[in-house]
Amino acid sequence: MNGKAQSLAAGLLSLLFLGLFLGIWHLATVPKAQSQAPIDEYAKLLGKGTKKAEGFPTLSQLGEAALVQLKDPLYDRGANDKGIGIQLAHSLARVAAGFGLAILFAVPLGFLIGMSPVLYRALNPFIQLLKPISPLAWMPLALYTIKDSSISGVFVIFICSVWPMLINTAFGVASVRREWLNVARTLEVSPLRKAFKVILPAAAPTILTGMRISIGIAWLVIVAAEMLVGGTGIGYFVWNEWNNLNLTHVIFAILVIGVVGMFLDFLIGRLQSAVSYVE
Repeated sequence: MNGKAQSLAAGLLSLLFLGLFLGIWHLATVPKAQSQAPIDEYAKLLGKGTKKAEGFPTLSQLGEAALVQLKDPLYDRGANDKGIGIQLAHSLARVAAGFGLAILFAVPLGFLIGMSPVLYRALNPFIQLLKPISPLAWMPLALYTIKDSSISGVFVIFICSVWPMLINTAFGVASVRREWLNVARTLEVSPLRKAFKVILPAAAPTILTGMRISIGIAWLVIVAAEMLVGGTGIGYFVWNEWNNLNLTHVIFAILVIGVVGMFLDFLIGRLQSAVSYVE
């Protein structure tokens, strides 16, 4: 089976899985049929004969909620009532700031660690100590020292994004083929030119792999962080709608989180493919 046929088969199989999932959802949430007999006052008090409004939402209810949210995603009616577009913008801004700072810190340091075995041995204990700590464990300390929930969220994104990029950058730099470095040494290439013309292109796919891992973790963590600190963001939107007992909007927001996370991964994946090479 060639590549085009495999892609077609995979697409059809994905559609089949999606249809199966939606079918199960529909059957699990379809309202129970009720008799057509006249409904007395006591039955009305029990909710009989009314449209399904609680429990797990139906597909039609989810579709209606999605249309309402997407029709006006930028509305702002106060602190606890903002559109999904505004909430996403706040979350993406925090992720972009923390992720950008992590790149500025992790990539240069990873270069130094990858090029210096002594520095690697000196810093490795600290990396192994700090890497397993949950990013959310830093949130109380960040709130105490920074005293700003939004900047604290940026700090948490920075912390969770640093380690995959730092480790992958160091590994990619250390794994550059010795033959290429020997040629650069023979040609008496300056250290700066060697770093940008030899090491960086060779290590770029591995560095982008670390960035791809980091962006997924960052998007996951920002949702949890915003649930803790509140204010604005897609995580706060989920928590606020749960407090309002609006499960339909919660599920819609979960789908939006998944779509945005998939799009971010796709962007860095395309960038990774652009810098990858076949030997």
